[in-house]
Amino acid sequence: MKEYTLKNEEVLKIRNGNPIDAEKMIDYLNIISTESDFLTFGKGEVKVTLEEERKIIEDCLISDNKLFIVAEANGRIVGSLFFRGGTKPRTKHTGEFGVSVLKEYWGLGIGTKLISYLIDWANETNIIKKINLRVREDHQRGIDLYQSLGFKAEGIITRDFIVDGKFFSSISMGMEID
Repeated sequence: MKEYTLKNEEVLKIRNGNPIDAEKMIDYLNIISTESDFLTFGKGEVKVTLEEERKIIEDCLISDNKLFIVAEANGRIVGSLFFRGGTKPRTKHTGEFGVSVLKEYWGLGIGTKLISYLIDWANETNIIKKINLRVREDHQRGIDLYQSLGFKAEGIITRDFIVDGKFFSSISMGMEID
């Protein structure tokens, strides 16, 4: 676990997710689904049950190439990051992550802290050798964040997202881990 003091003076804890977080996590996902069109899911699309969410979190805790972390302020989940590595020997070393932060906490560096935690974890695993992500092509704030942390654009995936009937391409980005 890592602790930080945010610009708004709140104490932020970044820690591994725990199965007891499942209910809070579902509530969190339902909130963020309404706050941004840059996510891979929208309002009403979180269909995971409490038991399924617990299983996802438990699976991350016992896996050597998965990570689920939460950012917590005042006992409330305000951000999260989920990384999933490949399931086969040929792809176990690489995976993709998604990161999100509650809108009221945007601009406080939480996304940077979550991704930095992921990078540190990946370096410590001696398993993960490549971290990938997809970011919508018009999400400049996200692109800037990823580039500032060392991710490089690797390609374009056309029609990767559809929001309100409009297609968006995404940029595939990656970071090699030594």
